[in-house]
Amino acid sequence: MNSNKKELSSEEQEALLQTLQARFEQHKNRHKGIKWVDVAARLQAHPEKLWSLQQMEASGGEPDVISFDKETGAYIFYDCAPESPKSRRSLCYDGEAWASRKQHKPESSAREIAEEMGIELLDEAQYQQLQQLGPVDTKTSSWLKTPVEMRALGGALFGDYRFGRVFVYHNGAESYYGGRGFRGWLKV
Repeated sequence: MNSNKKELSSEEQEALLQTLQARFEQHKNRHKGIKWVDVAARLQAHPEKLWSLQQMEASGGEPDVISFDKETGAYIFYDCAPESPKSRRSLCYDGEAWASRKQHKPESSAREIAEEMGIELLDEAQYQQLQQLGPVDTKTSSWLKTPVEMRALGGALFGDYRFGRVFVYHNGAESYYGGRGFRGWLKV
């Protein structure tokens, strides 16, 4: 993969499409009424998005189609891995939070890595939508896109699933934990 150009070779594209199709067919409950042939056509028409989907896949996110935007004709992919992707954990919320840490800085932040990948963090409503398809983050948690007002006060949101329900809570944006990562989404 050539990360400088953010494009995949034809072989990498084909392998990714096969992986996405297999997951799509295995989890039909996530995208009722959507046909893979239509998703594949959209992906092939927007090959620039394949690099971001590959980043989601390579980091353990297990991206899958969640919905269809009728206005734009775009398909929405979410990270659907059972737990927050392992290679995206132990991160503070954003670059500002990372810079504010005086010692024991994590490698990076959730928002910076998402931006590098070309994806967005799930917000609270999207996280609730994902949880409706089956519990995720039963042992981990995920940073969520945080409202500007809350972030200005130093906080950030995260979510998880415990005791049979979804919890969305807050933490200092500079905090990080081995079991907290982030989930992203991409519109194609």
